[in-house]
Amino acid sequence: MFHLAADYRIWVPDPAAMMRANVDGTVNVLTAAGKAGAERIVHCSSVAAVKLIKDGTPAGEDSRYDGPDGIIGVYKRSKWLSEQAALRLAGAGLPVVVVNPAAPVGPWDVKPTPTGKIILDFLLRRLPSYVDTGLNVVHVQDVAMGHWLAAQKGRVGERYILGGENLTLKGLLDILAEETGLRAPRFKTPYALAYAVGAADTLRLTLFGGTPVAPLDAVRMARHKMFFTAQKAVRELGLPQTPARTALRDAAAWFWEHGYAPRPQARA
Repeated sequence: MFHLAADYRIWVPDPAAMMRANVDGTVNVLTAAGKAGAERIVHCSSVAAVKLIKDGTPAGEDSRYDGPDGIIGVYKRSKWLSEQAALRLAGAGLPVVVVNPAAPVGPWDVKPTPTGKIILDFLLRRLPSYVDTGLNVVHVQDVAMGHWLAAQKGRVGERYILGGENLTLKGLLDILAEETGLRAPRFKTPYALAYAVGAADTLRLTLFGGTPVAPLDAVRMARHKMFFTAQKAVRELGLPQTPARTALRDAAAWFWEHGYAPRPQARA
C-alpha cells in the first residue's frame, strides 16, 4: 500500500484542517492498511521532515529534528508529525517504510505544486527577481520509481530521501532560460525586502483570502538552502538519478502542451 495523500500548500487559512488531513489521515490510512493485512506499507513523507544543516551541507536521513517547535510553517510541521506517527506504527509492528521526496519536477503537475509554480511563473514571466536559496530537484518519474523500489527493497522502519540534484534557485532559473529561450531574472532580492513582501502577502491572505504569492513561511524557508543527499536511496534501493535539466525541460514542455503558458517564439 502506498500512502501519498497530503495537503501540500505553504500557506493555508485553517492550519488545523491541514493537521487533520496530513497527521490524523496518515494514522487512519496506515492503521487500516495494517488491519487489512498489507505486506508492505510505503508512507510518503517529505524532505520537509529532514532537518537542514546550517552551513548548506546536504542533509541525509540521520539529520533529525528534536521536535516540531523549530520547524518553519504548518506544512513542514504536519509532515514531520505524520512521519513520526508512521515510524511509531512501524515500531509497533506495521511493515512501514518511509520515503522523503525532495522537490519533484516534471509532467502532470496539474495544480501546480509550489515547486511547479516556480517553473510556471518563470514561463509566464512573473519572476522579476530571485532570492538566494536552493533546493533539491528530482524528476517526478524517479520519485514514483523510488516508491516502488522502497516497497520491494526498503527496510521497515527506515526512511529514504528520494532526491536528485542540488541547485540554487538562480541555477535552476538559468537552466530554464537555456532550455526555453526565455531570459532569466538578473536581480537578486535582498532577504529583508523579501521578508517585508512575505509579511504583507500573509496579512493580505489572512484578512481577505485569495491566492498566495509569497507568503511569509515560504520566505522564511527560502533563507536556507534546502540541499539533501539521496545516496542512501541510490545505494540501498537503486534510485535512478535523472538529470535536473531533463526534469525542468519535461515540466516546461507539459505546461506548454496543456495550455498553462504560451510557448515562446523562436528567436530570430
